[in-house]
Amino acid sequence: MNNTQSTAPFPAARFIKEIGRGKDGARSLSRSDAHDLYAAMLDGRVSDLELGGILLAMRIKGESVAEIAGFLDAAEASFTPISIPPENRQQYAPIVIPSYNGSRHMANLTPLLALLLAREGAPVLLHGVLTDHGRVASAEIFQALGQPICSSIAQAQDCFNQQLPAFMPIDVLAPKMARLLAMRRILGVRNSTHTLVKIIQPFTVPALRLTSYTHPEYLTMLSAYFTTSAAAERGDVFLMRGTEGETVANAKKAQKIDWFHAATQTTLVEKQHIAEEIPVLPEQADAHSTATWIKQALLNQNLIPKPIAEQVEQCLMVSKALYAQRHIPLTDKQT
Repeated sequence: MNNTQSTAPFPAARFIKEIGRGKDGARSLSRSDAHDLYAAMLDGRVSDLELGGILLAMRIKGESVAEIAGFLDAAEASFTPISIPPENRQQYAPIVIPSYNGSRHMANLTPLLALLLAREGAPVLLHGVLTDHGRVASAEIFQALGQPICSSIAQAQDCFNQQLPAFMPIDVLAPKMARLLAMRRILGVRNSTHTLVKIIQPFTVPALRLTSYTHPEYLTMLSAYFTTSAAAERGDVFLMRGTEGETVANAKKAQKIDWFHAATQTTLVEKQHIAEEIPVLPEQADAHSTATWIKQALLNQNLIPKPIAEQVEQCLMVSKALYAQRHIPLTDKQT
C-alpha cells in the first residue's frame, strides 16, 4: 500500500454528477472510484459543500455492492489494524461487535453478550460511540460495570489477555471515520459511514463480525457483499435484524440470523418467533439498572435469555472453527 498521502483538494464534481441524479436517475460508482472518493473524504480533501452533497446523494441513492466495497477498502486502510498478542493462547478467532445504536425501550444487553463471549477466552472487540442522545449506549453500561474503556490498541490487547471484552470508541479505533460519522449532527441524517462502521473488520487476522441491519434494502445489499470473495477473505459474518439497532439477539424473540462463510450464505436461525416464556429482564433500561442485572446474570446462568445463550454458542463455534482453519499445518493444507 502506498503510504504517501496527498493533501491536494479532491475534485469531486464528476462523482456527484453520477450519484446526485436522484434515486431513479443516479448511477453507481465503480469500486475503484468509490475507494478514491471515500479516501479523499476521510483525509479531509473534499470541500464542505461537496462533502454535504455526496453524503446526501448517497443517502437518497443507497450504496451498491461495488460502492460499499470501495468505501470499506478506504475505511480499513485509514486506521491501524489490531493484532492478537502472542500471550493470548485461547483457540478462538477475534469477534467484532459494533455498537452504534444503544437502546431506547429495551435494556441494551450487548455488553452481556460481549462479557459471556470473552470469559470463554475469545478476543472480543466492541467499538462504538460513547453516548447517543435519547438512547443507552453500550459504553455507558460498560462504565457502570466498572469495565475499562480502551484508549489504545495496547489496552485492548490487555483486555484480551485478561479474558475481558475490549470497548474502543470509534474516535480511538478509526478517528477519520469518526469525523464523518459526526456529520449526522450537522446534516440531521445518517450517512454511508453509519453502515461502514458496522461492517469494518479491524483485525490483522480473519475474524467473526456480528452485523445488523434496520431496513430491508440493506439486508439485500449486505448479503450480496458478504458473499463476495473479498469479504470472505476477512473472515465470517453473522447478519441479523438489529435489536433496536444492536447486534445482540432479542431476548423476547429470536431473529433470523444468516451466517456468511467462504462466500456462502447459511441460515443459522430461522424466522422470528415470540418466546413462550418472557425472560426476567432489567426492570429499567438505564445504564445502572442494566449493569446491575448483567452482574446477576453472569453469576446465574438461568437469567440469561435463551436467544442470547444460543447466540453465544454459535459465535464460539464459528470463532473456534475460524481459528482452527488459520492454524492448519502447511503439510495438511497441501494434502
